[in-house]
Amino acid sequence: MTVPLVERYRDRLPVGPDTPVVSLGEGSTPLLHAPHLSKLLEADVRLKWEGANPTGSFKDRGMTVAISKALESGARGVVCASTGNTAASAAAYAARAGLECVILQPAGAVARGKLAQAKAVGAKVEDVDGSFAEAFTRAEALVESGTHVFVNSVNPFRLEGQKTAAFELVEELGRAPDVLALPYGGGGNTTAYALGFRESGAGFPELVAAQAAERASTYASAIRITDPVHAEEVAAALEESHGRLATVADEDVAAAAGILGIFEGVFCEPASAAGVAALLQERPPAGSLVVCVVTGHGLKDPDAVA
Repeated sequence: MTVPLVERYRDRLPVGPDTPVVSLGEGSTPLLHAPHLSKLLEADVRLKWEGANPTGSFKDRGMTVAISKALESGARGVVCASTGNTAASAAAYAARAGLECVILQPAGAVARGKLAQAKAVGAKVEDVDGSFAEAFTRAEALVESGTHVFVNSVNPFRLEGQKTAAFELVEELGRAPDVLALPYGGGGNTTAYALGFRESGAGFPELVAAQAAERASTYASAIRITDPVHAEEVAAALEESHGRLATVADEDVAAAAGILGIFEGVFCEPASAAGVAALLQERPPAGSLVVCVVTGHGLKDPDAVA
C-alpha cells in the first residue's frame, strides 16, 4: 500500500492529528539516471520524474496538503486559475474530498489533455477572455465570497507539499545535488524547492530557473505566465543558492524535449524540458551532480508533439 505523502512527512508539514488526509498516492517519484545527457553535459545527470504523480504533474505534491487543509477548514469548495496542471490536480483531489472545484482558465490557452482531466472528475471549468493574470483575478473574486479556498500556489499549503520533492532528493542522493534545474512559470515550484533544501539541512544546490523567452506566447503552455506570482521569492532563492535565471527559446525547449524522449525514454510536456534546455545552453561544471526536474507527463499536451 502506498504511504500518502502527508504521512511520510507529517512531522515537517502543517497538519495535525485531526487533519483529514486527501491522497491519491502522490510523491515518491523516480529519480532516473540520464546516460545520454550525462555524456552530453559531462556530468552525472538525474531526472526527477514528476510525471509519475497521480495526475501526471508535480502539482499533486502541493494539492494533497492544500485540499486536506481546505477540507479541515470546512470549505464548501476550492477554486484556482490555471494553465492546466493546477486545474487537473485540484479537480482530482477535490473530487476525492467531495468538494466542488471551480477552474478559471485563459480561453483557448489550455492543452486539451489537461482540460479533459479536469472535466472528467467533475470540475466546473470557466473560460476567461484574456491571460492567466485575468483568470487569477477572477478566481480571487470568488475566494472573497468566503465559500471557496484558493488553491493556486499563493496558498502556502501548496508550497509546503511541494517542498517534499527536495526531501526526497536528499534522501536518495545522500546529499543535495550540485545543480538543480527546473521550469519557471509562476515560480511556486522554485520557491518550494528552496524551502525544502533550506529545511533539509543538506545545503543548497545551484538553482537554475528556466523561463520561456516569450512568456506570453510560448508553446510550452504550462509556463505561459507573463507575471510570475513568486518573482520576488525566486529572485531571493537564486541569490541564496548562487543560482541563475535562464531564458530559453521555444526551439531549444522542443529540442530538449526531443532528447528526453528519443534518448532517455521520457515523454514529457514541453515546459518540463525547460530545465534541460537551460543546461544545454549554459553547461554545468564538468563532473557535477545535476538534477533536472521533469515536471509533467507528455500526455498532458499530446498536440505539442507535432
